[in-house]
Amino acid sequence: MADKKEVLRLLELAHQARRDLCKLCGMYSGNIHMGGDMSMIDVLTCLFHRTMQVGPDLVQAPERDRFILSKGHGAACMYIIMAQKGFFDYQEICDTYGQVGSKFGQHPCKTRLPMLDASTGSLGHGLPLSVGLAASSRQKGRRNRVFCMMGDGETCEGSVWEAAMSGHALKLGNLVAIVDRNKQLMTSFSEDSIRMDPYADKWCAFGWNVIEIEDGNNMAQIVEAFDRLPNSDTEIPTVVIANTVKGKNVSFMERQIKWHAGSLNEADLATALKDIDEAFEKQKEGL
Repeated sequence: MADKKEVLRLLELAHQARRDLCKLCGMYSGNIHMGGDMSMIDVLTCLFHRTMQVGPDLVQAPERDRFILSKGHGAACMYIIMAQKGFFDYQEICDTYGQVGSKFGQHPCKTRLPMLDASTGSLGHGLPLSVGLAASSRQKGRRNRVFCMMGDGETCEGSVWEAAMSGHALKLGNLVAIVDRNKQLMTSFSEDSIRMDPYADKWCAFGWNVIEIEDGNNMAQIVEAFDRLPNSDTEIPTVVIANTVKGKNVSFMERQIKWHAGSLNEADLATALKDIDEAFEKQKEGL
């Protein structure tokens, strides 16, 4: 179990990642998927900086953990957290993001970034790919895990549930799905357009071990949840459902449909950074 010092370390990393994401959005001439990036940033911070066995020195290691960002439109968030981990330089992201020929596209590309485990962006494909990777690792006798981050809207795809059924049938206890359950789609709130609740029960019905995080933007709760993952040699796959807030910690973004994607002018950037810093101070006080 993580102590307060470790939770604070991760909280500081997530805070810096939010600031860096906003600065990138202020520099970039197009739109960035800020809402969903802000909702999943705390979970990704814990995954890359604590839970997963990954790093630039482990890219070629057969036993390292695998990670697939199935919600590929959240690539900017992933790039920034991977830069913190030492995979590449943050300034290079800012200088080249979204440009023709850049390694850092609006969706992740394995051809440009060979340390990635898959190119993603077409929703509903990440979990099927993860089932294949997990089955391969199991067949080769490896003890690593395969992690797959999905958006909750993405789980309306039938391919997700086919993969969930296969993951259970193949007894892939080394497979961990994570759902960014922010309850917003691109143009509506999920429960207004397609009812997903009772959400955890659906995964239980497919035979998965379910770990639900009541507040998926609370670092202490996130750490506690991922520290409870079963050993990778068990036979039941796990889904971690993180109940998050889209646009978290920026006042004019939180739960706002229009901030599925957007850009920041100078005034918006200043407000966003101020909001993020104030939220960070409150989070520290709450530890």
